[in-house]
Amino acid sequence: VQLQASGGGLVQAGGSLRLSCAASGINFRLHTMDWYRQAPEKQRELVASINSERNTNYVDSVKGRFTISRDNIKRTLYLQMYSLKPEDTARYYCHTKRAGTHFWGKGTLVTVSS
Repeated sequence: VQLQASGGGLVQAGGSLRLSCAASGINFRLHTMDWYRQAPEKQRELVASINSERNTNYVDSVKGRFTISRDNIKRTLYLQMYSLKPEDTARYYCHTKRAGTHFWGKGTLVTVSS
C-alpha cells in the first residue's frame, strides 16, 4: 500500500489549500480514508475521515472550514481547506487501515503565516 500526499505549502492566514493523496495497493473504494495532522511538539490528531459511503467526520476545530472528499476512479483522497489559521500549521498525513494494519503516507507540510 502506498499513500502519496501532495498540495501542501506556505499560505497566509485566511487562505486556502487543497491536499491530495494518491493511493495504490488497496481496493480504494472499499476503505475509510483519513487525514491526520501533526504540529511540532504535538500529538498526531485525526482531522477528517470519509468512509466508503462518503459519510464524513471532522474534528471540531476544522468544521465548516475543511472538506474531505474522494474520487474512487482516480483513487485519490482530497482535503479542501479554507480560512486557514496559523494553528492549522502541521504536516498532514493520509491514512487508511486494512485487516488491522495501518498505512500512512509521508505527509505534506502546511504552513500558515499570520
